[in-house]
Amino acid sequence: MLFGADVFVFCFAWLTMAQLLAQEDKEKTTALKDLLSRIDLDELMKKDEPPLVFPKTLEEFEYAFNEHGQLRHTKTGEPFVFNHKEDLHRWNQKRYEALGEIITQHVYERLEQDCGLRRQTLPVDATEDEPKTFMYMSEDALSNPSRLLILIQGSGVVRAGQWARRLIINNDLDSGTQIPFITRAIEEGYGVVVLNPNDNFLEVEKAEEPGGGEAAPDGSDEPAEKRERKEERESKRRTDFYEKYRNPQKEKETDRIPIRGNSSPEEHTLYVWDHFISTSLAKNIFVVAHSYGGLSFLDLMIQREEEVKSRVRAVAMTDSVHNVWHQNANRSIQGWLKERCCNWVSSPEPLDTPVEPMLPDCLHLSAEPHSAVMPQ
Repeated sequence: MLFGADVFVFCFAWLTMAQLLAQEDKEKTTALKDLLSRIDLDELMKKDEPPLVFPKTLEEFEYAFNEHGQLRHTKTGEPFVFNHKEDLHRWNQKRYEALGEIITQHVYERLEQDCGLRRQTLPVDATEDEPKTFMYMSEDALSNPSRLLILIQGSGVVRAGQWARRLIINNDLDSGTQIPFITRAIEEGYGVVVLNPNDNFLEVEKAEEPGGGEAAPDGSDEPAEKRERKEERESKRRTDFYEKYRNPQKEKETDRIPIRGNSSPEEHTLYVWDHFISTSLAKNIFVVAHSYGGLSFLDLMIQREEEVKSRVRAVAMTDSVHNVWHQNANRSIQGWLKERCCNWVSSPEPLDTPVEPMLPDCLHLSAEPHSAVMPQ
């Protein structure tokens, strides 16, 4: 009997210890999951990251455009290399963006010096202190009595005169900028207006919020000041916990101040139409619109239907993302698009081969990669 009791006690103790160990393992697993959830993987990737300080000119970057408009390293002659530093994707991306900003300025210079375009500040009645943007026009854009060409780019980081930053950097200026379109248009007697639909706000460094403040609308009766101190302690505890695993470079927080009358691509397109294009003398207006530019043009047409119909003779789109149904275009507009608009879309078919569209809004033709057609 005593032996049986000993066995029972031993088994009970073993089971109890097993349960405790299992509970301890579970707690460790939970703690590990909690730890991993607190660690920002993006922050971990910043470990040993060089300073986010980059050259301010192409010369400092040791790059230049050759006689073929290709970006090449001035010492090696090699194309641009994105992975300048291995395993530092964020730093390489920031470097790429810094180069992109320099190229934007380079394109502006080409528009002004090589194409003879002039910069027009927007809004036209902007005060000295308010945010501003600009567009480009040829000298005869408003006075040319015959033909006027309007260029509308897609969305993203590209600015006036660009189709695609990636193509400028990796291919050449001719494939990534609007310069070939502008040059040919001027040679054939067109006036030219180059929109700048993505420059919609002024970015300024965000001011620090004052301490204290009212309680957050979370239903808590805890004083705001006490809750903020608690949140600060918790935040510091989490930060200290994995600080040794990272070395982040904190980027400046910014506020965006919208530009009056130009706070979106659609608004910008409408503004340029109302203040410039509609006042031009050209009897025949042609539009080339890429990607989101097609959507902006359709929005303009919905807003100014009769004016656009009476002035615009043809629209050449490339991979346009417009949608006559989502944008609520009426039947009259849809009919006009079918007669006056053509959308060249990415396709393996030979150039100008008819392509069956998902939405039969206008004629769709196959395009060579990144190409568009100058209206005749």
